[in-house]
Amino acid sequence: MSDAFEIFLAAPPGLEPFLAGEAAAIGLPSPRAVPGGVILTGGWPEVWRANLHLRGASRVLARIASFRALHLAQLDKRARKVPWPAILPPGTPVRLDVTTRASRIYHAGAARERIAHALADALGTPPAEDAPDAITLKVRIDDDLCTISLDTSGEPLHRRGHKQEVNAAPLRETLAALFLRAAGYTGTEPVLDPMCGSGTFPIEAAEIAAALAPGRTRAFAFERLVPAAWAALKAGAGGGTSATPLRVHGSDRDAGAIAMSRANAARAGVSDLTSFTLSPISALARPAGPSGLVIANPPYGTRLGDAKELRPLYAALGETMRTRFRGWRVAVLTTDPALAQATGLPFAPPGPVVPHGGLKVRLWQTGRLA
Repeated sequence: MSDAFEIFLAAPPGLEPFLAGEAAAIGLPSPRAVPGGVILTGGWPEVWRANLHLRGASRVLARIASFRALHLAQLDKRARKVPWPAILPPGTPVRLDVTTRASRIYHAGAARERIAHALADALGTPPAEDAPDAITLKVRIDDDLCTISLDTSGEPLHRRGHKQEVNAAPLRETLAALFLRAAGYTGTEPVLDPMCGSGTFPIEAAEIAAALAPGRTRAFAFERLVPAAWAALKAGAGGGTSATPLRVHGSDRDAGAIAMSRANAARAGVSDLTSFTLSPISALARPAGPSGLVIANPPYGTRLGDAKELRPLYAALGETMRTRFRGWRVAVLTTDPALAQATGLPFAPPGPVVPHGGLKVRLWQTGRLA
């Protein structure tokens, strides 16, 4: 495998430009947003950095081979030309994930069999689908173009290892990070989530403010393939790079949610930056200090309640924001424009539609409230 190759950073559809912006901000070279993610060219150090530092990517794929294959014999021949021993040490357990689309090779099972034979002959062992430490190879045959990618992340990157307690319909950490970026948050202003659930938005905001690497306490699939240089990079990510007086706030009317948020914040090491209070929307108090960002992921009505019954909740949110949070910006995630409008807040046109848990949500934002 060459020193430079294509790296694909997976992202939820609709949020690719925000991930590209984050990739550029951490110094990854020339990231370009494409449907479903971000593409850049780099080497293993860029793969390590992306996994360790990117908050919005759901996984990092190293594109190790790409070739045309019009039939199975051609797939077999060209798969055998991939320098497998230079990529995967002999004995490495491998899991194959093969899909085909709009191609003359239409049977994914037959394609998988040919790739498996090529791997077995090159490495001395067949793929080990059930091995718990197997590295996944993703093979995509699309319009007769076969692309083979190494999943360098392993567990999806939203699994930071800190949020062990969750409530109903939790927001993934990667989504929360991208929505914070979409709302203009850079870690330099207070944040309040008035319906914090298990604390995802406040914890992500606090980690951004403290410059804590999201992957600082978890493992990655690529660690079985890389030299000791990786250990030095990860060792420098544990304590953050800057102290901050910033406070991040969460509130919820459910005492169980507050307990979960505090426990998750403690595991993430941001208890000193966060505060969580038990409060309904109608009794919510403005935090002392400068204005900042209110960001909320209220119930949508599709799964957690009827939309009509939720309009009073959204109306109460809007009333509290208008009367007690002048100078703050407000960002609200919802599936239903009518619920956003029920707040009575002066929202700009909403952001792109983003898949979330089988639903499609949009981020609605205001400027600073007058």
